[in-house]
Amino acid sequence: MYGLVNKAIHELVVSGHGEEAWTGICTRAGVDTTRFVALQSYPDAVTYGLVGEVSKTLGAPQEEVLKAFGRHWVKFTGREGHKDAFELYPKGKEGFISFLENLDDMHARMMMAMPELKPPQLYAERLDEDNLRLHYVSHRPGLAPMVIGLLDGLYEYFEVSASTKHLPVDPEAGREHDEFHVEFSNAG
Repeated sequence: MYGLVNKAIHELVVSGHGEEAWTGICTRAGVDTTRFVALQSYPDAVTYGLVGEVSKTLGAPQEEVLKAFGRHWVKFTGREGHKDAFELYPKGKEGFISFLENLDDMHARMMMAMPELKPPQLYAERLDEDNLRLHYVSHRPGLAPMVIGLLDGLYEYFEVSASTKHLPVDPEAGREHDEFHVEFSNAG
């Protein structure tokens, strides 16, 4: 993963627990640095190791750490050079849906600056006026909780009221990848 992800994890930890906690997490994760270069590619094992150590250090399940990171990622990327990607879309449900429908295009543009980027595929399927299904296809296992956090962060940014239900991979049920059912409330 690119250093941008690890920088966001750093910011999340330091904002709530301080630089000393972050230094300890990096040491225990076997990472030889506490600072990451945003556009440098790092092995996925570094990021997974950091998340695992954050979980242990804070006494929080990895699922909760990933959800918190997903919410934080929306704010972080909005400040770290991707603000214009968010501002292309109006607030509200239609802006939110349009943003989701264009995530793969945004990832394709990012790959021009980050040639080693291996983003997930995300595509939205409108089911009806108040429901959609987000399909999440990734070669990286275990990151579905982060997507739930991302959706929560996007609900907040786009000022929509919605809930998320995770439909995990289940080949027997016909799901070869994670899916997320998004239901908008009338207030959104």
